Amino acid sequence: MAQQQVNNSPFLKPFFLKPQMCSPSRSRQRRHTLPASEFRNLTPQDAISVFEIEREAFVSVSGECPLTLEEVLHFLGQCPELSLGWFEEGQLVAFIIGSGWDKERLSQDAMTAHVPETPTVHIHVLSVHRRCRQQGKGSVLLWRYLQYLRCLPGLRRALLICEEFLVPFYLKAGFKEKGPSAITVGQMSFTEMEYLLGGAAFARRNSGC
Repeated sequence: MAQQQVNNSPFLKPFFLKPQMCSPSRSRQRRHTLPASEFRNLTPQDAISVFEIEREAFVSVSGECPLTLEEVLHFLGQCPELSLGWFEEGQLVAFIIGSGWDKERLSQDAMTAHVPETPTVHIHVLSVHRRCRQQGKGSVLLWRYLQYLRCLPGLRRALLICEEFLVPFYLKAGFKEKGPSAITVGQMSFTEMEYLLGGAAFARRNSGC
C-alpha cells in the first residue's frame, strides 16, 4: 500500500518545462519539442551521476563531499524512496538524498546511518548541476521533495544541517532553526534546521519552473 501511494504521488509525475535547457546548443537542436522534465526516486545506477554533480559542487567550495561514492550507493540501496532526482531528457540535473533518523537532533552517527520506519528524514545533500544553477532549480526541487515526503506514511519532519550562508535559503523554504549542530566536519560547523511535514499534501505553489 505504501509503495502504491508513492507511485501515485503527483510530485513524481513527468511534466514539461518551458523551452529552456541547461545547454543552449541542445535547445537550438530541439526547438520543435518541449524538453521533458521528470522527477523520480534515484537508484544505485544513478550513483555515478550523483557523485559527479556533488563533487563538482562541494569540493571547490569546502574541499569535502557530504557523501562519498560508497555512501551514495549505500543510501540509494537502503532507502531510495527518500531520494529525489530531477531529470531533463534523461540527464540528472539536480538531486536530494535523505535517510531515516530516530532521534530529536542529528548526531555524527546520522551522517552515515539509515534507521528504517522512523518519523524523521535526514536530508544529507541537495545539489544542482553546475550548468543549471542560478535558475531556481534548487528551490523547486526542495519544494517538490518536501511535498513528496508528505505522501509517505508515518513521516512527520525533515532535519538537515547547513553552513551559515545557507540558512536564509532553508528559512525561505519553510525550515526553522534548531540551533548549532553537534556535527562537525574538519573545521566546519553547522546550523541544524527542521521542517514539519504538516498540512495539505497537495498544496499548490507557483514555482515558476
